[in-house]
Amino acid sequence: MTATSSDPCLPADIPQQLNIAEYFLDAPAARHPNKTAIVGEPHRVTYADLSKLANRVGNALLDLGISRGDRVLIVLLDSAEFIASFFGAAKIGAVAVPVNPFARSADYIHYIENSEPRAAIVHSESLEAFLPASGERPEMPIVAVTEGQAETHGVSCAIWNHWIASTSDKLVPAETSSADPAFMLYTSGSGGTPKAAVHRHGNMLVATRNYAQGVLGLRANDVTFSTSKLFFAYGLGNGMYFPLAFGASTVLNPKRTSAKHVMELVSEYRPSIFFSVPTLYAAILREAETTGQPLDFSPVRQCVSAGETLPAEIFERWKRTTGLEILDGIGSTEMLHIFVSSRPGKCQPGSCGVPVPGYDAKIVDDASSEVPAGEVGNFWVRGASAFAEYWKIPELTARTKRGDWVITGDKFLRDTDGYYHYCGRADDMMKVAGMWVSPVEVENALLGHPHVAEAAVVGATDARGLTYAMAYVTLRADCEGSEKLAEEIRSHVKARLVSHKVPREVRFCSELPKTVTGKIQRFKLRASSTQG
Repeated sequence: MTATSSDPCLPADIPQQLNIAEYFLDAPAARHPNKTAIVGEPHRVTYADLSKLANRVGNALLDLGISRGDRVLIVLLDSAEFIASFFGAAKIGAVAVPVNPFARSADYIHYIENSEPRAAIVHSESLEAFLPASGERPEMPIVAVTEGQAETHGVSCAIWNHWIASTSDKLVPAETSSADPAFMLYTSGSGGTPKAAVHRHGNMLVATRNYAQGVLGLRANDVTFSTSKLFFAYGLGNGMYFPLAFGASTVLNPKRTSAKHVMELVSEYRPSIFFSVPTLYAAILREAETTGQPLDFSPVRQCVSAGETLPAEIFERWKRTTGLEILDGIGSTEMLHIFVSSRPGKCQPGSCGVPVPGYDAKIVDDASSEVPAGEVGNFWVRGASAFAEYWKIPELTARTKRGDWVITGDKFLRDTDGYYHYCGRADDMMKVAGMWVSPVEVENALLGHPHVAEAAVVGATDARGLTYAMAYVTLRADCEGSEKLAEEIRSHVKARLVSHKVPREVRFCSELPKTVTGKIQRFKLRASSTQG
């Protein structure tokens, strides 16, 4: 009989002794060793192959002197090596720390200084940016994942194939508990410097039960494809531990995400569940519209969106074009995955649905009292996948966690039917003429204009010190910005929203600043509007 969790933050039916590598990789590999875990890219990998590779990595880390609780920095493209490194670290009781493999040296300096890793596993394409930053921790062993000889710029690096060549493909998992730290995920930086949220072994199992099982009904014959990368909390579930938990298969894309390539991968690998973000759904629609290429998503049974709220306009266009509705959801790095979601057949465009099974949500005012339906307030959520702490920021942890509740920093309203509507980050909201304005609501109205491809709205201040809404807009192909078009766009919004929500200015730009996960970085636009 397996002991259940004694941690009050985890459900009683979560095993007290739990190691995610054993649960998500070893157990399915024992049940169906020859089944395909990764269908591509670039080649097929079975469950047995993946489990053995993770064991080799775990043993190689032990040979480096990595022990329980040590951080292992993972700077890898989406690949079998990423999954093996993540679970190899977790299996020996170390803490996996995946980060963006497309980042800059300054970002890597932050990750290294903050997480203080005992070792780093880095893809050859990331070495040029990573190695200058590695001087912050010169004693840290570096393993380079490369198909040939990597350019190491004079820094001593082990080569992946040599590093794991002599290690055993058998490894007994560390006796970790469900409450032990297993991995750290950095927030995407939509509001500034990324912070690391520490997650326990039990959190991954909770998120799987709550969302992958409770909402998606994931099954063994599914093939998942996530355009969001594995180093991001949303992508980590979509592309790694969700499919593994159910004995399903995953499509991995090691390349930078582009609409054209995503369409090619869908055509080649025919996924049944497709995960993406609003900006990518919009880009795919534009790509099909611009090239005249048919948008064939016929193998897909379910589309999912998260990262930012899904504009109703994109939902409707996608459904008209593909016949598929998109399940919009809201999640966070702190909660690990989606905690409020639409349900199949019950989507309400412009809403992200209702709480996922296993989560509670409430909307409160600044005095922490719940607000009535239809009123905007601060969004709080609770559930057993919540992070343990922000790494080395105890004061922020204390401000963010109120008992079981996590203060998300988002503004929401709940309508009279119980559906939740995302209004924006608390620091993105603006008061115009004494009334709250949600940038998301204004952006949705802007996207309804036939020439607008993307939009972001921020608050600006005039010479009198009064706040007004300013819109930044990118245009569809073959459209050119002008004062006449800006006024036409303003008139379009004015016909749909009350006057204080109408942007006083419309600025045209070639692209909007975004995180690598597709979130608009409104704080950069606010800075630009202040300077401008």
